[in-house]
Amino acid sequence: MTKASQQFSLIALACGVSLACAAPSIAATVNLKADLKSSNEVPPNESKGTGSVTATFDTDSNKLSWKGTVSGLIGTVTAAHFHAAEAGRNGAVACPIIGADKGSSFEGSATLTDTQAEDLMAGRWYVNIHTTTHKAGEIRGQVTK
Repeated sequence: MTKASQQFSLIALACGVSLACAAPSIAATVNLKADLKSSNEVPPNESKGTGSVTATFDTDSNKLSWKGTVSGLIGTVTAAHFHAAEAGRNGAVACPIIGADKGSSFEGSATLTDTQAEDLMAGRWYVNIHTTTHKAGEIRGQVTK
């Protein structure tokens, strides 16, 4: 092997190693949804209101982005939140949904803590729409993948 071909081989090897080490990590984007209805409330109520939330979660940045709609509610929306709890249980507010009281559709995003992200991915989050008629929540849906 000539000196020139040895140098070329070393350069090629160095470039290959550099590219392998510099390869960007690929974040996973997880699609999520929640179907909101009064029968999911704890305890359930008589509302015929419905809603839905679709969301994406970027596992690299911990950014949760969502879009939602509601209709047929008995009361006027006063607040909306993501709560931390399993289905059938009530839990603390994990993340507010700003603007849900402004109309029938809403959207937003938030950067979650590692603990919040773990609970979200484990199915321990739900969306709750609070109204003047049902202050603790008129419609609710568990967030699922």
